Amino acid sequence: MMIRTTHIVAALLLATGTAMAPTMLSSPARAADEASANAIAEKYAALLERDYVYPETGKRYAAAIRAAIASGRYAPLAGDALARALDAAVNGVSPDGHLRVRPPEGSTPATPPAGSSPPRAAPVTLPPVEQPGWIAPGIAYVRFNLFPMDAAVTAQAAKFMADHADAKAIIFDIRTHRGGGLDQMDVIFPWLFAKPTRLVTMATRASVEAAGGSPIDGLASMRKVAGDAAMVAREHWAAPNGDTRLRDAKIYVLTSGATGSAAEHFALAMKHTGRGTLVGSATGGANHFGRGEDLGGGFQAFIPVGRTYDPVTGKDWESDGVAPDIAVAPADALVRVLTDLGVAAGEAKRLSDLHLPKAPMERRRPRAAR
Repeated sequence: MMIRTTHIVAALLLATGTAMAPTMLSSPARAADEASANAIAEKYAALLERDYVYPETGKRYAAAIRAAIASGRYAPLAGDALARALDAAVNGVSPDGHLRVRPPEGSTPATPPAGSSPPRAAPVTLPPVEQPGWIAPGIAYVRFNLFPMDAAVTAQAAKFMADHADAKAIIFDIRTHRGGGLDQMDVIFPWLFAKPTRLVTMATRASVEAAGGSPIDGLASMRKVAGDAAMVAREHWAAPNGDTRLRDAKIYVLTSGATGSAAEHFALAMKHTGRGTLVGSATGGANHFGRGEDLGGGFQAFIPVGRTYDPVTGKDWESDGVAPDIAVAPADALVRVLTDLGVAAGEAKRLSDLHLPKAPMERRRPRAAR
């Protein structure tokens, strides 16, 4: 999950970035390239050791990368091949849905070795908000594909809530939502709660806080609380506004395996508080929020520095995702909600077809072994 603009952009690019294939160089150039590759790998190791959300795992990541440096693994690599090798090293220790190295801009993917994962595919480009409006009498619908740090999108979310304040039900479709921050959530939640309500807890590595690098410091909806000395914990709270019209409205949240990061934060907040009903499949399981870091040579890394979790159970959704309240195939989720709200089956299917997302709704990565 990403909070600031730069972190959002970094994470989206990191998820699908491509890079230059390794090249054969002359001896002096090759020596310089080897030094550069190893320096990039060492910087990555140092950042993971210092700032990764779980200190012991960060040390294990760093040890794996340094062992590969010592073996000469990275020296002949460049571009996408180096980024993939660094990704493989850390995910071989412990998979993380956000941890990713992005190779230099404007380069092309390397051909992956036999048996390795395929090249990173470009995502379907979607606007942050789609099809807001009345989907049926008294029933409002909106699909969010991203929660960006963008004032215009925040204003659009606020307008949707105000324009549909007389709804008997609101359907939030986050089946193709790929993450972002808190800005849009913080203009949605005040309409839905009758009293101040704790939504989730977010904990950031103390080393990041000490350096002034927390991506959630200073947000009005966050309250600092006591916790683990190695972490700085804050609770995300919903503060009611003065309009009570939506306090009793039914809230449905459509989910899929492509629902990721900040969208999972939204889903857990609705589920933990009992304010919304999740319909679809388990979400993607990308929990950890963080920030982008420059590794040198045009390489960028997204370093997860914190986690978001249920304040009652202490459990987050990394790898497992947030389970739905009503489990149905994601493509059928809107039909299920509309029929539950009294729309005739045939009309519900017609409306669902008109509002079917244009991006895949399957899980984006395999579940981590336990």
